[in-house]
Amino acid sequence: MSSAPAPADLEVRLAHVEARLAYELDIVAAAEAVEAGEAVLVDTRRRASWDHGHIAGALHLPSPELDARIGELPRDRTLVVYGWGPGCNGATATARTLLAAGLDVRELLGGYEYWVRNGFPTEAAGVVTRATPDPLVTADDGTARDH
Repeated sequence: MSSAPAPADLEVRLAHVEARLAYELDIVAAAEAVEAGEAVLVDTRRRASWDHGHIAGALHLPSPELDARIGELPRDRTLVVYGWGPGCNGATATARTLLAAGLDVRELLGGYEYWVRNGFPTEAAGVVTRATPDPLVTADDGTARDH
């Protein structure tokens, strides 16, 4: 590999990074947007995963129900879609469909896994809980949240 990309390649790479930053939300930014009433979290996982646990307050919209329920989604807020975690692209597929339908969509980086690992509220069987934040993902020394 060379030490620096060619100017044209650099432009392509920068455009890609800028697009990701404009589209993806980290866990903390998503939590803040939901708290401010600017966004709604949308869980794209299958029913068994949802029942096992989901982000408290999220809407459940598994892929098989997407076409039938797209009209139920709010159009006055950003939809932040998520799947299991970084190794799952179900949220990306849902985002493509929602964007094509004209909805404002962002994708949650890290998905449900990193929401839990950051200690944000989750729900299962009607009970809301919070896991102890994992310092490997929060860089939390007990004094501040870093994202």
